[in-house]
Amino acid sequence: MTITFVSNYINHHQIPFSDACYRELGEGYCFIQTEPMEEERLAMGWGGGGRPPYVRCLYEEEEICRKRMLESDIAIFGWISREDLLDVTDIIDKREKSGKLSFRLSERLYREGQWKAVSPRGLWKKYKDHTRFRNKQVCLLCAGAYVASDFHIVRSYPGKMLKFGYFPETKRYTEEEFQSLKEKDGRVHIVWAGRFMPLKHPEYAVRIGEELEKAGESFHIHMAGGGELEAEIKGQVRKKGLEERFSFYGYTEPGKVRHIMEKCHIHLFTSNRLEGWGAVVNEAMNSGCAVVASGEAGAVPFLIENGKNGLIYHKDSYEEFAGLVKGLVSDKGRMEKLGEAAYETITGMWNAEHAAEELIRFCREWMESGRILPAQEGPLSPCK
Repeated sequence: MTITFVSNYINHHQIPFSDACYRELGEGYCFIQTEPMEEERLAMGWGGGGRPPYVRCLYEEEEICRKRMLESDIAIFGWISREDLLDVTDIIDKREKSGKLSFRLSERLYREGQWKAVSPRGLWKKYKDHTRFRNKQVCLLCAGAYVASDFHIVRSYPGKMLKFGYFPETKRYTEEEFQSLKEKDGRVHIVWAGRFMPLKHPEYAVRIGEELEKAGESFHIHMAGGGELEAEIKGQVRKKGLEERFSFYGYTEPGKVRHIMEKCHIHLFTSNRLEGWGAVVNEAMNSGCAVVASGEAGAVPFLIENGKNGLIYHKDSYEEFAGLVKGLVSDKGRMEKLGEAAYETITGMWNAEHAAEELIRFCREWMESGRILPAQEGPLSPCK
């Protein structure tokens, strides 16, 4: 079996999944990169260091890449930002005529609100890209819990929408290693990681820091990332006299962010609905953090079962968020149990190896029987 994954570029959120597919299929797996990665993301460590053996670049080997897209048994089409470089619908049309299965991988269509679906121009675009394949051999991999709702509006992929996402590196620890990860200096260590921008609400970390300080709690907040609001957030910390309670790391390579997460007890994920997935949630859960997360972001309803392996707050409510964080800081036993359950969720179900195994299983069964047989839970299970 041959599988080809096509996207604008490969990054550290996709490499572990591709590595797992390559281990199973060898040269039967290929990732086609349609354009070079932006300098900003390279500076943030998104490149992953070196080109994996399964990666081919459309802009270097166009004829070979197009042939691979057309002839692979299975093709997955992710985010393609330049339609002038590659007309995905044309490729899918040609694959459809030869009886081959294709997948579209997508985040939300309407992050800013489903009211945007009334646009005639937008509806025509969605028909061209998706709706006309509703009864064809094309399935949708949903990178987020709200993707299916958006695609229902444009009447696409009925009965063919499957849970998926992004799968950063999964680390596995011995019991002794896991127990030794967290700081044991008597303080609760809290981490926030991401770009300092409005949709990610970094100011929530400062506000909760101020409240914990007033309550006399022993804590330290680590903030990894940079961006347009970085100077403002640092200014708020200075103004409130919280410098000794915060550490700022600036733009930080993914591996270093994971090291920070590993020593922290709580992870704050404060993005709003404009966050398509949120791979830092995977990473924090894998690091054994008790995650307090906004339910508006795509990854959260897939990965977190509220109260069992993390805590979810709703509708960007700072008050609900603050109550959950303060509750965890004062109940360290619960904090530890949530962190342990979070780790088990990632190592047992939501990881690259399991996702690759389920995708390959799904594709083989389809090739043998022509039937769509989703997983019972986790990646490749029905998304409704």
